[in-house]
Amino acid sequence: MVDIVLLTLGEDAQCGCDGGACGTRTPILSCRDALRTASAASAAPVGDVRTVVAHNDKEIDEALRALPDARVIVATAADAQLRAVMRRLVRMHAPAPSKRPSDLAGDRTIPDLPPIGILPLGPDATDLATRLGLPRAPADVAAAVIGGHVRRLDLLRNDGGSVTLDGALLGGVKAQGGAGTYLARVEVDDYVLADGTEPVLMSVVANAERYATVDGLPLVTAPSMDDGLLDVAVAVPVAARRLFRRPRVEIQVRRAHGRAVAISPRAELPFVDDGVEGTLTHKRSWWMERGAWAVYVP
Repeated sequence: MVDIVLLTLGEDAQCGCDGGACGTRTPILSCRDALRTASAASAAPVGDVRTVVAHNDKEIDEALRALPDARVIVATAADAQLRAVMRRLVRMHAPAPSKRPSDLAGDRTIPDLPPIGILPLGPDATDLATRLGLPRAPADVAAAVIGGHVRRLDLLRNDGGSVTLDGALLGGVKAQGGAGTYLARVEVDDYVLADGTEPVLMSVVANAERYATVDGLPLVTAPSMDDGLLDVAVAVPVAARRLFRRPRVEIQVRRAHGRAVAISPRAELPFVDDGVEGTLTHKRSWWMERGAWAVYVP
């Protein structure tokens, strides 16, 4: 028997309508029903199917631990919700440095995380599920999870205790709506993209394509979630000298890829990481966990 946990996060999950017939509740119930129906014709019939609503980290942990061998489907209205679940999975499975397993790959700090199913709750054609080519219809998601076929993907961890599935954008447009610059040192492995003394318009740490292009400016090219490398780009305004004419400001994009990146801002730096906004006040490092997480695929 295969037990399944259908996990929903956030305020969108607090549906109080009669029979769950509105908004995001409908695909959740449809997926639940599809799981129970499909199990009759499956070689791995479904056992317990639990629908769980989690509003904080504690409730996510409780849901993941309730059925430790269950297959998990995360119903997401935004990539940030999927990121929240993956962050808790990492915390649950990451060994202490003193208890590092001898068989753990040298370029990994965590073992293979259990695969998850993704049930998109909205029509967003730019979310991670779409970019990965995953099914969106509840019945198709159910069939993929029951089928058990998985695709392993790269994951970024950072020294702030979180994870990045897709990418992080630092700087760019200010809260007032205009473009601003900042000073920061950006190092990819042993290569320096910015030394902290020249203005930077924006920088990107990418595992996938969410921030590959910003406001029409190509930053990273062809990032991949299964190549074992992170991609980094720094956009720097440069004055282009022209004979007998005023200098023209052009945007120079510097690119690199590697296993780790460190960004050290000289002042508070706004950023958005997998859709979650924050402010960077000190050095932050991201590093690659090759093939650490996985999704169910058709």
